Amino acid sequence: MNATPVGALLLCRADLSAVRPPAHLLRETQLLAPAGDWSVLVPEGKPWRDGGEPVDRVVAGWASAVSVAVNRPALALWWDGDRTGFTLASGFRRPVGYVWLKDGTPAGEEEAMHTFADRLGLDPVLDVQSLEPLTRPDNASDGRARLLGLVAVLARAGLRLPPGLAPGESADALRATARALGAETVEWAGWRDAVRAELNAVEEGLDHWLRDRRERSHEYAKALGAAQLAVGVPLALFGLRRHSPGWTAAGAVLIVNGVVARRRLPWSGPAA
Repeated sequence: MNATPVGALLLCRADLSAVRPPAHLLRETQLLAPAGDWSVLVPEGKPWRDGGEPVDRVVAGWASAVSVAVNRPALALWWDGDRTGFTLASGFRRPVGYVWLKDGTPAGEEEAMHTFADRLGLDPVLDVQSLEPLTRPDNASDGRARLLGLVAVLARAGLRLPPGLAPGESADALRATARALGAETVEWAGWRDAVRAELNAVEEGLDHWLRDRRERSHEYAKALGAAQLAVGVPLALFGLRRHSPGWTAAGAVLIVNGVVARRRLPWSGPAA
């Protein structure tokens, strides 16, 4: 029997007030805590075990959902019996990720690490030089050490993981640590409350993101909403068919954002 821990951490480069509302849409109880200039979400359960989806796919969907809602980067760190890795979601951009084997052998594209640094606005010289060794063979570094090295570089970008919330621990250990640290519980309260919370978050995010774009045309807002709906509906259906809470949540966020963009923007006309 493989006793290697399986777990994940979801990080968002935003404060708790911004992350809290979209976390309701993940349909999985989360423990939310500050992590320096970031926020960290620790899953209360183990949906990758109960739903049959691998851990990396579940948390990649979560990262996409949170990033779209908050309009800030969201980073999923994950590990299982065979691999460790990360997925970075940045709004509507294609997610970028990297994988190492259990023994630390690199199994990703080196260019992905450069894209990762660029999307987080890391220093193109110092930080990239620190990330590059993670893409090279190193017999002294296993998969967990690779993730810890990644977290160390992100400390320069303001990430401060709370004591004990470290990659490579079991999901049970992470949950117990988060509770002991006083992390806030964010529970799934049903679609009505979740959508209401998301609407509030979207309104706040849109005010911030689009404040300097109010001169843009009414047609732009409608087109944005239509695009979000066009992507969100099939994505949510895909998630439901696959019993994947992460992709279902990502689709739900897009649907809600699309409705808001088409019907609630103060300068937009009636939805078509």
